[in-house]
Parts: sequence; structure tokens; C-alpha cells
Amino acid sequence: MAKKAAYMGMLTALAFVFSYLESLFPINLGIPGVKLGLGNLVVIVTLYTMGTKEACTLSLVRIVLTGFTFGNPASMVYSLAGGILSLLTMIGARKIKLFSATGVSVLGGVAHNAGQILAAVLVVENVKLLYYFPVLILSGTLAGAVIGIVAGVLIKRLEDMIRKC
Repeated sequence: MAKKAAYMGMLTALAFVFSYLESLFPINLGIPGVKLGLGNLVVIVTLYTMGTKEACTLSLVRIVLTGFTFGNPASMVYSLAGGILSLLTMIGARKIKLFSATGVSVLGGVAHNAGQILAAVLVVENVKLLYYFPVLILSGTLAGAVIGIVAGVLIKRLEDMIRKC
């Protein structure tokens, strides 16, 4: 139990640091909120190596910590909406075993952007925000692919390390 708690603490810190690094180098595509999602890398690896409950806990803690530290209440609402939809999508995609870690990550990236744009539509009360969705699908696909490729390599390496222990 102590090892698991220490490992979760390490993963939380890593996800938090990745989120911080990402906040230092914002991507400006003319649409607010487009990011690579480095913190999600840790969430995907956790989903595959530890399980659903741990990935959910890590994702929630990461979003709240990052929101309080680097954001504001509005950014936290958008991050929670995107994070919850993304996590549910990734959990479902992993369970049906049709997708690799890269495919799961791409679906999660698109779902994250969908959750954020839907939250924005509800908060701002303007359906015209949905016009951004095609660009967000593209950015979620590209970011999800990059994160998924890296996650796939990390998952394989971690599984190999675990088998050797």
C-alpha cells in the first residue's frame, strides 16, 4: 500500500510538472486553450499500468492542482469538463480493446476538446463557438497522436521493467 501511495504521489508530481512546463510554452493557433496535453501523458500511462481508479484519481488531482496554481476558476471548469469526457472516452476505448495506446490517446484528445467546447457553449451561452470544433478535432487528433506514441513506448518499457522485477 505504501509503495502504491508513493508511486501515485510521484505520478501526480510528474503530471503537475508537465502541466507547468506546458504553461510556460503556450501554443498560439489563434484559438485559446489549444495545448499538447503533456499532463495527459502521465494519465494514459497510469491507465495502462495501474488501472482505471488510479487514472481517475490522478487526472482529477492534476486538473485541480493545475487549475489552482496556474489557472483560474473558469479554466478549471473547462479543464474538468474536458478531462472527465476524455477520461471516460479513454477508459471505454481501452476496455473494448480495439485501439492501441495511440488510438486511445487520440480519442481522448478529441474528447477533451469536445468537453471543453461544450462547457464553453454552456458558460458563454453561444452555440456559435461550435464553429471552432473542426480545428479542435484536428488539434486533438495531432496532440493525441504525439502523446499516444510516447505513452505507448513508456507503457511497454514500464511493463518490461515490472516483468523483470
